[in-house]
Amino acid sequence: MFEKSKEELKAFGAQYTVLEIKQQPELWLKSFQYYKDNEEQIDSFLKGIIGIYKRVRVIFTGAGTSAYIGDTILPYLKKMVNEKVYELEAVPTTSIVSNPLEYFKEDIPTVLVSFARSGNSPESIAAVELGEKFVKNFYQMNITCTPDGELAKRTKNDANNLMLLMPNRSNDLGFAMTSSFTCMLLTALLVFDKSAISIKEKYVKAVCEMGRSVIHREADIERYVKLDFDRVIYLGSGSLAGLTREAQLKLLELTAGQIATMFDSSMGFSHGPKSFVNGNSIAFIFVSNDKYTRQYDLDIIKELQNDDIAKAVVSLQTETVENANGETFMFDSEFNIIPDAYLALPYIVFAQIFALLTSIKVKNRPDTPSISGTVNRVVKGVTIHNNLEI
Repeated sequence: MFEKSKEELKAFGAQYTVLEIKQQPELWLKSFQYYKDNEEQIDSFLKGIIGIYKRVRVIFTGAGTSAYIGDTILPYLKKMVNEKVYELEAVPTTSIVSNPLEYFKEDIPTVLVSFARSGNSPESIAAVELGEKFVKNFYQMNITCTPDGELAKRTKNDANNLMLLMPNRSNDLGFAMTSSFTCMLLTALLVFDKSAISIKEKYVKAVCEMGRSVIHREADIERYVKLDFDRVIYLGSGSLAGLTREAQLKLLELTAGQIATMFDSSMGFSHGPKSFVNGNSIAFIFVSNDKYTRQYDLDIIKELQNDDIAKAVVSLQTETVENANGETFMFDSEFNIIPDAYLALPYIVFAQIFALLTSIKVKNRPDTPSISGTVNRVVKGVTIHNNLEI
């Protein structure tokens, strides 16, 4: 698909989705440069808050794909930050808006980090308004892909607000969030990861190289697409467990539900969820770069292989001394030092391409996959109720 002309892609209904998957490594470099250019302002914003309260609560939030950014980055960042200073959580806007008093505490200083492609989802605005209403010392960091969205317009860029604007082309025109997801995820990592800037740059350059290699290996991914399957499972651990939610959603969205999907942690799947596996299933396992955690990923690979039920069990991993039997989408061993939260970027490109090719296989149109029109690029029909009584 990445070598087809614009006219050919239009015929498939995939013009935007293909471009937006392909451009990601380039946009990751732009996102890193944006972070470097604004590092002083970002640090000043956070240090100003910490200087007053000594400890603050940081909530990563968004809806759908945007919520899964928080799920993916949270495990790594909890390890990297000083939790005597930052109390990190990931809560979807949909949970905050429907249950605000379960998440917002009046006397706990809170920074709401909102992820939003358009910034026009009703939940995004409502979550901010509820924070302003119920939290005495409330701050916002809005990471968004368009300066014209409602969320961006409401950001005052004062001591209580900070907007971080992603590269222009990250505001995906296709239905599915691809560039927007990865650029916002990378930016949040760069902001809260306390590693030296030189280390962060090393990670970014590495994942860009890995991302480009995934795109160049489209034919390898297409081999899995050609299998006879109607169920797909994504599994992983830690940050990569969070990523499985986004991976399965991409396939669910782009096939309009024609392929049944499931996600879970590598250990968690061995329990009841494994009932989902049948002879028409493919299981993809995002293998961790952490030597201890990797053992559990390899365990579920072996378990699924020994069960001998699934059509295919495919591991994504960097080249290591362990050699899991079966199908493996392998990266070079030089990348086995990349933390899993950063590794999520090239791994999700694999899942995006698999979803794209599967959408074409089932004769759907990736740019506008919802045939019924009941699911939209920006959610419609959401009612925000304002009759909350304290």
